[in-house]
Amino acid sequence: MKPSVVLYKTLPDDLRAKLDDHFTVTELSDLSPETLSRHADAFAQTEGILGSGGKVDAEFLQKTPKLRAASTVSVGYDNFDVDALNARGVVLMHTPTVLTETVADTMMALVLTSARRIVEVADRVKAGEWQGSIGADWFGVDVHHKKLGILGMGRIGMALAQRAHLGFSMPILYNARRHHEEAEQRFDATWCDLDRLLRESDFLCISLPLTEETHHLIGREQLAKMKPGAVLINAGRGPVVDEEALIAALRDGTLHAAGLDVFEKEPLSADSPLLTLPNVVALPHIGSATHETRYGMAKDAVDNLITALTGKVGKNCVNPQVLK
Repeated sequence: MKPSVVLYKTLPDDLRAKLDDHFTVTELSDLSPETLSRHADAFAQTEGILGSGGKVDAEFLQKTPKLRAASTVSVGYDNFDVDALNARGVVLMHTPTVLTETVADTMMALVLTSARRIVEVADRVKAGEWQGSIGADWFGVDVHHKKLGILGMGRIGMALAQRAHLGFSMPILYNARRHHEEAEQRFDATWCDLDRLLRESDFLCISLPLTEETHHLIGREQLAKMKPGAVLINAGRGPVVDEEALIAALRDGTLHAAGLDVFEKEPLSADSPLLTLPNVVALPHIGSATHETRYGMAKDAVDNLITALTGKVGKNCVNPQVLK
């Protein structure tokens, strides 16, 4: 008899067929309390879940007594209570590799767009303001040869460093929990503490997961230490940056600009002050949003669930300790 699983994300037809080959699938819209209540029987029987979004914590686990594996279509997993999963012996799988290059592309696009004020000046052209030779009020700042600071030198940080150093001759500074020998050898990257990273970076690019330690890691005090005219780029997790402090720094000119793909609360409220600031590029969390990458993430998530429920996990496991 096939294991029962709950699918809470629409999959391409071929991937859905692959899931059906291995499991008895119940497809639902989400993991909201209403859905949990309405489909209590399905959750009571499920051995696996696959999707994105929704909170998976101790309360959820009480309603899924047979759950053995969770597969998220994302690299981040801050909506999962890993301690609660560990206590129950539930394997958590994610998709950390397939989106690396695409997110790095997005971050480099934010660097260029913020520095050269692409969105702002394009809007001015559309509004009919380009009536002759442009003046200094249209100018941006150079990217090439500027110092790029990377906060979090993981896979995405490495891919960004490659683009910036080899493509734009940018010196690379980085801060991470430990030295990254490959980054230092390939890109002549320099490890530094957070204070130096803030002081010397022309572009500060954040690629960190959200944890208790990283929540509001960049706040008013840290923003005040940044180089005058610096640009902040965040495509990691929104709450790593104190949004109120960022708004103040953008308003008073402490920062030249910000390029943001993530926010403290998503979707970003239509009345957010960030949307009134001309020196902000705000994207709707599109870091991995290409057809190719989203398909790859979904494929990895399906394969991850299959391996987790057949006891053949070899990669992409957040909590491998539960397999011992």
